[in-house]
Amino acid sequence: MRRSVKRGLRVAAVLLLGLALLPVSGCARRQTGGVTLRFWAMGREGEVVAELVRDFERDHPAVHVIVQQIPWTAAHEKLLTGFVGGTLPDVIQLGNTWIPEFAALEALEPLGRDCAASGLDTTTCFPGVWDTNVIEGTLYGVPWYVDTRLVFYRSDLLARAGYREMPGSWAEWRRAMEAIKRRAGPDRFAILLPANEFAPLVSLALASGSPILAEDGTRGAFSEPAFMRALDFYAGLFRDHLAPPVTNNEISNLYQELARGYFCMYITGPWNLGEFAARLPDSLQNQWATAPLPGPTGPESGYSLAGGSSLVMSRRSAHKAEAWRLVEFLMRPDVQLRFYRLSGDLPARREAWRDSALSADPRVRAFGEQLARVRPTPKVPEWELIANRIQEYAERIVRGAARPDSAAAALDREADRILEKRRWLLSRRHAGDAAAGAR
Repeated sequence: MRRSVKRGLRVAAVLLLGLALLPVSGCARRQTGGVTLRFWAMGREGEVVAELVRDFERDHPAVHVIVQQIPWTAAHEKLLTGFVGGTLPDVIQLGNTWIPEFAALEALEPLGRDCAASGLDTTTCFPGVWDTNVIEGTLYGVPWYVDTRLVFYRSDLLARAGYREMPGSWAEWRRAMEAIKRRAGPDRFAILLPANEFAPLVSLALASGSPILAEDGTRGAFSEPAFMRALDFYAGLFRDHLAPPVTNNEISNLYQELARGYFCMYITGPWNLGEFAARLPDSLQNQWATAPLPGPTGPESGYSLAGGSSLVMSRRSAHKAEAWRLVEFLMRPDVQLRFYRLSGDLPARREAWRDSALSADPRVRAFGEQLARVRPTPKVPEWELIANRIQEYAERIVRGAARPDSAAAALDREADRILEKRRWLLSRRHAGDAAAGAR
């Protein structure tokens, strides 16, 4: 079925674009006879990587790299248009939750052999993030920079509540939040969990051992005990007024509210390292810290979600050897460190974390500890639709419009509906495999 869909898309590409593709193929080589690679990078990374590429070109004078910066808001549509039109570049920065979709379209080049030859694997990169690039046993990308969520907190407020450091288990974390709330009073809270963010709840569910989806990613697993344990813990924070029932849009200024003690803790990502340092007053610069997420039974079970962006190669690239050299260059530990200094994006290579720029800063070091305990979100093309539904039902719980058990049951129904086509495609594939085996 997948092959017939792909053939249909190719026919459509020819009919829609026709001769428009000829200029693209005609500029594959420079006038000097060297190879020209095209590289699409998103957002701020598109600006920064252009500087790194100049060093690559000095090392590889026969290769010229054209970097095109694409806004994240337009990236997904442009990638799909490029696939249909046969104009995807040689190398692409791809958010790791998008890899299942483009792998299903057969748009990506498998990279298992290249990575093995270069010594890139789960020992050189964080295993949980690496796993986001593996779809049905095939590796399609290499983690370029990594992302996850952990706890940012006011260490002075936590200390006043009787805790010198962040607790390691959910039970002790809950007791610490209760202690903070008792000191804070009725109009202040222990933790901010914006109702329009799905990541905190999903992180708790992953730590609880929930697969989020069941039956090979074809059914919801929201009513199962593992997810319900996380959902009950999450809902209890709002029920007992430890977290305010608000969205980000209802917080006028996150950093000012943290500074005045409206909340003590916030689950967020590495981009806020720079924001906290820049936006909190000087008097609080030594009064905030980061810590890995507590786990259901202790620190060792405190998992978070695996995020970030990967480097992938187009299956239709005419210059795969040169494209891999560019990927290999960008994955060098020294280049990863330079990329971190230029962008603030956390390195995917674990070797780079030995540098004092990361290891000497306890706030950054906490991310390294958390990244050793991350799990991928479900590797299905429909994940973002499902994540939006999780967010919607989480807000209903926060607002008191739904109970956790009824919200979980509704999420199962929503997920089953969204995944209906996936079930049909897998059933067709399995039927085809069975028929081929019978022959």
